[in-house]
Amino acid sequence: MIELTNVTKSFSKLCAVDQVSATIREGLIFGLVGSNGAGKSTLLRLISGILKADSGTITLDDEDIFEHPSVKQKICFLSDSIFFFPNATANTMCRYYRMVYPDFDSAAFYSLMEKFGIPKDQKLATFSKGKKKQVSLLLGICTKTQYLLCDETFDGLDPVMRQAVKSLFASELLNRNFTPIIASHSLRELEDICDQIGLIHNGHLLFTQDLDTLKCNLCKVQCVIPDPAKEEQLLSRLPILQYEKSGSLLTITARGLREDILRRVNETEPLFAEILPLSLEEIFISEMEVEGYDVKDLLF
Repeated sequence: MIELTNVTKSFSKLCAVDQVSATIREGLIFGLVGSNGAGKSTLLRLISGILKADSGTITLDDEDIFEHPSVKQKICFLSDSIFFFPNATANTMCRYYRMVYPDFDSAAFYSLMEKFGIPKDQKLATFSKGKKKQVSLLLGICTKTQYLLCDETFDGLDPVMRQAVKSLFASELLNRNFTPIIASHSLRELEDICDQIGLIHNGHLLFTQDLDTLKCNLCKVQCVIPDPAKEEQLLSRLPILQYEKSGSLLTITARGLREDILRRVNETEPLFAEILPLSLEEIFISEMEVEGYDVKDLLF
């Protein structure tokens, strides 16, 4: 288990991570989402021990990560900016990873390279962005580290490769002690595989919650309420994150259990009311609007 307690990191006058506290449990897929420049990449570098926090602590099983190289060996960090040695091939990188990670599984790496149709002797500099991302991910998975930190894992992958990577993560979770931590803007992909979600904005971690719990505690409802007074009363009594009105059709996203929200809506004697499914992307937009990060304010 990874524990972050009041972690802060600044670069000159920019506070990239501000008083972040969180617990990342073993054996789950943790998704980290947030606005551009929110601090996701910095937080991953802090967890992996690449950067040292200005204050606060980051521990893995109660041992400080930054101060203990033996603890760092349990973590592999895959940056969004992929780096390979000049003129390196997959063979070259495989030999390097074997030196750094004692449990690196060369046989599994070459087997996966063959399944993905990636040549092992071709210079990686000639590969497309997607192919480079595939090699980076396969190297990371084959380190067999307990934690794999991925920054923009799915960026540059086509739909087939995205599904293949998700299947690889699922297989690793079933067969060993493995915890992926994934920072991504691809919320649709995270929604498919993540057990727990952390939302970061302007360096602050707004919350970490199980995805199922997060969805249960938010509700989206469409309704038509003929009495304007009852509609106003409903809007004033619900903990609303977002609402829109098109003609007589009112769409509300609010905090609370769907049974409670629907009961309150039905008390207004609507002509029509129904609960709508809520995606992770819609949850993200609603939460960001609460924080003042509203798309309507960005358009001109």
